[in-house]
Order: sequence, then C-alpha cells, then structure tokens
Amino acid sequence: MRGPGRFGIVVAVAVLIADQATKFIVLQIMNLSPGVAIPLTSFLDLSLTYNRGISYGWWPQDSDLGRYVLIAISLAAAGLFVVWLGRTGSRLVALALGLLIGGAIGNAVDRVIHGAVVDFVSLHAFGWRWYVFNVADSAIVAGVVGLLYDVLFGGATKRPPSTG
Repeated sequence: MRGPGRFGIVVAVAVLIADQATKFIVLQIMNLSPGVAIPLTSFLDLSLTYNRGISYGWWPQDSDLGRYVLIAISLAAAGLFVVWLGRTGSRLVALALGLLIGGAIGNAVDRVIHGAVVDFVSLHAFGWRWYVFNVADSAIVAGVVGLLYDVLFGGATKRPPSTG
C-alpha cells in the first residue's frame, strides 16, 4: 500500500494501540469494576461496562455463537475497509477508513479476549446520560463523520464513479 493507504494503516494501528492500552489501564492498572463510577469532571465518569451487543447494546449476544458472529462481522467490515483503503487516493478517506478499521478490530479483540466489548467512558450533563463507550467507538464515529464529510463536501461528489 502506498500514499493515503499507508497513512490509513498507520491510523488504524494507532487507534488499535490506543484502544487496547486504555482498556488495559482501566482493567489491569485501575482495576475498575462494573457498576463503579469514578467522576473525572462534572460531565465525565469512568464507568466499566461490558457490551455484549452492537451499538447502544442492541442485539445482545450471550452465546458463543452470537459472539463469534459479531467478531466475524467486525473483521469482515475491517477487511472491506482495507480493500477500500487500498483504492482511495484521498487522505481524508484514508484517515476515516483507518479510524473505522482500528475501531472495528479493537472491539473485535475485546470480544475474543473478554467475551464482550469493554466500555468505560460515560458522558453526562443536565441529567442526561449518553451511552458508555471506548476509544474504538469514538474512532468509528469519527470515521463515519469523515466519510460523510467527504461525500457531502469533499472529493467524493466531484469524481465520477470508478469503472474498474
């Protein structure tokens, strides 16, 4: 892989390392337990949860088969994003795809090691609580935003579709 593709791979590896390092700190160094919230600011807590489903805990899978299906979906998505990454000439798209790849693999690693995705960042304000998430989840959201930006305002709308 050259140019933007190589950049995307570096981003993916950086996301994967940051994601797994923060989870290691929360689980092994801080020894955070589920149900315990450690306030960091008036709007941010560390609060460990294990997500056995997909986003927002939808489609929870308590069986090994369900977990393996979610692992396979994550890895298949990452593989498709790698193919796309190899074909892009855009640095923005490469960044977005790198974020998606690193996030998908980070959460798949959790499912292999822990049986569920390790989430620990809890945002809240004015009595409203957002779901608990992690670095991989943040990278996935940022990657989707990057791709949407490219489609709406970037080069994706200015280039004809590829024929080959």
